[in-house]
Amino acid sequence: MKTIAPDHARTEAAAERYSTGSVVSKDGTIIGYRQLGRGPAMVVLHGAMESSQSHMQLGEALADSFTVYLPDRRGRGLSGPYRKDHTIETDVQDIAAVLAKTNAHDVMGVSSGAIIWLQAALTLPAIRKAVIFEPPLPINGSLPTGFVQRYERELAKGEVAAALVTAMKGTQMGPPIFNIIPRGLLERLTTTMLASEEKKAGSDDVTMRMLAPTLHYDFQLATEMEGALERLKGIRAEVLLLGGSKSPAYLKAGLDALEKVLPQVTRVELPGLGHGATGNTDRGGRPERAAAVLRQFFL
Repeated sequence: MKTIAPDHARTEAAAERYSTGSVVSKDGTIIGYRQLGRGPAMVVLHGAMESSQSHMQLGEALADSFTVYLPDRRGRGLSGPYRKDHTIETDVQDIAAVLAKTNAHDVMGVSSGAIIWLQAALTLPAIRKAVIFEPPLPINGSLPTGFVQRYERELAKGEVAAALVTAMKGTQMGPPIFNIIPRGLLERLTTTMLASEEKKAGSDDVTMRMLAPTLHYDFQLATEMEGALERLKGIRAEVLLLGGSKSPAYLKAGLDALEKVLPQVTRVELPGLGHGATGNTDRGGRPERAAAVLRQFFL
């Protein structure tokens, strides 16, 4: 999950230069994607509280060297809804359809999107190189989960701002000042921000209010990966583990554990950046720095 903030950083140039497409997943659900650039195919899969819009600037930075595909995971933007029987295998089927359509062998995943690529790399031989950015893997109790039930209760009652504050504080994604601001004030500020974002949003924008329910499935992904390290030893793709120096300790613990078990692995840390490093600049990202690392790894 990224720090709660508006996500409308597409430039006019980006809007003019991307196209959209879609595939049909195994269960019949439409999975849509944005496409830009030219060159070898690369698929970038977003994380929690994100959509394909969230990495448009990263796509722009890579467009001179790659054809970049930015899928919307289920429940977002161009893609169909989650189903009640959703599991991580459903996510793998979704991206398998994208890989088949695009003929891509290079992939990148951010946060919960990185978890999906790790699972997919066990069964999809099309994946040859993968950049894995800070997957929230449960390592010996390192992953914070105590807040999830409260988030679920608040969301069920329609208290979206409260649920987002709970998730943000629980995942340690807010700036340090959030730890001293009274919770009631945080909820009021988030309510104001939700209203402001919706007022400014275009018809194809994915807002925070739309994204709030999808967090349930991101938390589920992390839970499903409990005890997965042993089987991840079977990944044969070449993997680059990427992280930010300012990210929470539990995310670094996941990268530490993966570095020890993956057969073909390299690790890079982005100094001075946190969990939002790869995203658009209005979310605190530095996409040009992330793009430089990706370009070197894939080319």
